[in-house]
Amino acid sequence: MDTKAQHVVHDLPFYDASSNEIEVFEHAYKNRLPLLIKGPTGCGKTRFVSHMAARLNLPLYTVACHDDLTAADLVGRHLIGDGATYWSDGPLTRAVREGGICYLDEVVEARKDTTVVLHPLADDRRVLPIDRTGELIEAPPSFMLVVSYNPGYQNLMKGLKPSTRQRFVALRFDFPSAAREEAILIGEAGIDADLARRLVSIGKALRALKDRDLEEVASTRLLVYAATLIKSGLDPVEACRGALVESLTDDIETAEALLEIVSATFGR
Repeated sequence: MDTKAQHVVHDLPFYDASSNEIEVFEHAYKNRLPLLIKGPTGCGKTRFVSHMAARLNLPLYTVACHDDLTAADLVGRHLIGDGATYWSDGPLTRAVREGGICYLDEVVEARKDTTVVLHPLADDRRVLPIDRTGELIEAPPSFMLVVSYNPGYQNLMKGLKPSTRQRFVALRFDFPSAAREEAILIGEAGIDADLARRLVSIGKALRALKDRDLEEVASTRLLVYAATLIKSGLDPVEACRGALVESLTDDIETAEALLEIVSATFGR
């Protein structure tokens, strides 16, 4: 399981708000309400949560959900060491005990029986029962549960059950406007405005190929990667080849077509 604990930090990770998402997050936190964030891969969901954890001065536990994620991975399990059995908290339990934020990224990837463990934390009870130890942990006021997923990946087999979805306040994210995406690239990678404009135009062109030649589109995250490589001195076309083209397709002909878009943008 890919679990990351981020302790209290005071420097805010860069985040450029697109609407009132910061205000909604703060009001949800103040009123002890769980939050669901939906949007395409690489549009800034995880960065937004990191920004808000730092803004609220709270520890953040991030869990990258997947098909094999179990309730024990979240809550904890008994382990054996030095000839004795001891209990080890999972990231969800640690976040509850510490009064931090537990962020479940791509929660629909987790098994449905796993998400049921969230229900008593995501309603007015705000408790976490641990059956194996007999504990019933009451979440402190500072605890917040945040989940995210990409609606584009949803199908009949993978989706949030209504009984889970309706426990959350929800925010919808999308890729930023061209002007805002340019500002993000400048802020993240330190590139100049002209290069940012070129990269954003490439992103727009590649996104137009969604559902025709590409299963997934060029995310803002990938544009940041390309900008970072160029800033460090890599040739712009080669940077885009590595950060964008090869990340989006394995098909040689499609890759060549995408590279033509890149080359034309940089006058090659």
